Amino acid sequence: MITAPSPYSTQHYAQLRFVLETTRGTPTRFLVQLEYRVDGEWGPVVHFDHNPEGTYGHDLTEEGLHMDIYRDGEQHLVREDFPPVELSNAPDYCESYIKTEASRLLRRYEQWHNLTTDR
Repeated sequence: MITAPSPYSTQHYAQLRFVLETTRGTPTRFLVQLEYRVDGEWGPVVHFDHNPEGTYGHDLTEEGLHMDIYRDGEQHLVREDFPPVELSNAPDYCESYIKTEASRLLRRYEQWHNLTTDR
């Protein structure tokens, strides 16, 4: 089963992208990414992913959960201090985490990039 990228807007300047591929109900690949629109283009703020077959992907079951943090369009930091999460629960956990922390994550991104919004 493939769930295509399905961004939904959290604000007119931010969205959450969720991609999930499964086999018999088990995630084989996923991406949960908070994005920010600058000059009409969406770019990553943070993301979680599991993609053991990808060139730059990683296997959550071997490496554990981590969140890539972006600045200036490139990976800037990696946060690794997440609790152990079963692969079957990881996409929902990551989505919930980003939704809960979105305001803080977006504020930091805006500060780093000298962006202002009409919030």
